Amino acid sequence: METGQRPVHVAIIYYSSTGTLHTLARAAAEGAEKAGAEVRLRKVAETAPPEAVAARPEWAQHLEDTAGVALAAHDDLEWADAVLFGTPTRFGNPCSQLRAFIDSTGPLWFHGKLADKVYSAFTASNTAHGGQESTLLALANTFCHWGGIIVPPGYTDPVQFQSGNPYGTSHVAGDGPPGEVILQAARHQARRVVETTAALTAGRARLP
Repeated sequence: METGQRPVHVAIIYYSSTGTLHTLARAAAEGAEKAGAEVRLRKVAETAPPEAVAARPEWAQHLEDTAGVALAAHDDLEWADAVLFGTPTRFGNPCSQLRAFIDSTGPLWFHGKLADKVYSAFTASNTAHGGQESTLLALANTFCHWGGIIVPPGYTDPVQFQSGNPYGTSHVAGDGPPGEVILQAARHQARRVVETTAALTAGRARLP
């Protein structure tokens, strides 16, 4: 980041039912902050019926444990220079809770307020080959409609050859909580987003 340039603003917006995506979001926040960014960690609202949540103790417990995490709002998207979205897979697509938030952003999109920002995404599925890549690519469709700049992790760090997903950090929740390799991958992805955004911001500042 160049001297005199303000910190990159990064919004990390996620949905998590039992904690996996929350853990990845926190790791991404750590990576972004270490890279010098100002970060807003935000969850999207729970839209599942209370009886569905109550039927799974771990779901209800996670909702209670994260009651202090602020809800994502349109202001967070306007404020951000870069946004990382986190979602579990649902039949190879982003979950309905995150989609509900994204689908509410039409007024921002219509006025061009989502364009020219950097976007990236991370995910988890319960099983291997459970739709991780298709979920991330489905989010990329939205980023294209917004006129966003998509920054995937690719194979730009040795940890990516261990985590194995160039589209975005992903985890198989059925194997247990994310381990250090996946957490490192999430930190790297966020760091790459910050560094790319800072370079873009500096370049734009030089334009006549």
